Amino acid sequence: MTYPAAPDDRPASERASTGAPAPRRRSVPFTAGDGHPGTLVHVTGPTPPSRGPVLLIHGAGVRADIFLPPTGRTMVDVLLDAGYDVWLENWRASIDLPPHPWTLDQAAVFDHPVAVRRVLEETGADHLKVLAHCQGSTSFMMAAVAGLVPQVTTIVSNAVSLHPVIPGLARAKLALAALCVRHLIDYMNPQWGRHAPAGIPRILDGIVRLTHHECDNAVCRHVSFTYGAGFPTLWSHENLDAATHAWISGEFGPCSMAFFHQMARSVRAGRLVCVEGHAELPRDVLQHPPRTDARIVFMAGQDNKCYLAESQIRSFRYFDALRPGHHALLLVPGYGHLDVFLGRHAARDVFPQVLEALDGPD
Repeated sequence: MTYPAAPDDRPASERASTGAPAPRRRSVPFTAGDGHPGTLVHVTGPTPPSRGPVLLIHGAGVRADIFLPPTGRTMVDVLLDAGYDVWLENWRASIDLPPHPWTLDQAAVFDHPVAVRRVLEETGADHLKVLAHCQGSTSFMMAAVAGLVPQVTTIVSNAVSLHPVIPGLARAKLALAALCVRHLIDYMNPQWGRHAPAGIPRILDGIVRLTHHECDNAVCRHVSFTYGAGFPTLWSHENLDAATHAWISGEFGPCSMAFFHQMARSVRAGRLVCVEGHAELPRDVLQHPPRTDARIVFMAGQDNKCYLAESQIRSFRYFDALRPGHHALLLVPGYGHLDVFLGRHAARDVFPQVLEALDGPD
């Protein structure tokens, strides 16, 4: 399949160097419902938006900049050129915020509903669309099915939503981490590939050095060890250019062991499990029909080694059975977990499909 030429296929830095306007960024702080800090990054292009707001939500142990890799044309560029008013959320899992022993429950109840309301206050809009990745997706979907974000009309959920399915070896690792390691450390941190403090971090770094030889990027190898059992786990090296492979060394940081414990329980249960007893969340995310009218597009890279594509297939089937024809499933061949946004050819292979999903009927 061929796609039409992009309006401007150069990276923001190159646009600036040639006099073409680069996107501008504005940080808008917000306070989550429990007092935890968060930020919204408002990205604007050279012309005012002609469409409503879209909120991009990152995954665990990264930050909003994960949607702005040095690949040339990013997902943010595509959305700006399509006229969207683009906002990126740094929620409590962000490495731009103080480390916090977070759970998906906290993000669903305290972070995402406040972020949605703040974007609507800033823009004057009465509804918005969401593009959410990984644990940004799981936690946002918890908020959606609980009826906490009724202003959202479209959700594009990447990698995993309500039904986490992971490879067998990753399942065993996760169970071991939830059983033992969580009592010894509060966080996993891929930056231990650069410098591992004495104790458990140094032991884990030694295990990574012994078992992961797929590249010469120590943070990349730790990312694979932390988030699954692939070599690598979150992308295919063939899909990344050299600049992006180097850039990821600064884009991964602490990830809460409380989250890993919750995910271990969820994997065993075959669906997301709420762990903190918040009155706003159902005890079982599947116990009643979702309290959202949003159209949801369940997206997955078919080669995902972190969460198998079966994760999104199961969630789509669940939603489709409740409201046939309203939701959609998008499987992307040749891509995995995060290279759908970081891949050297993602602007050609993936972004048009994501834009079409967001543009679909509300």
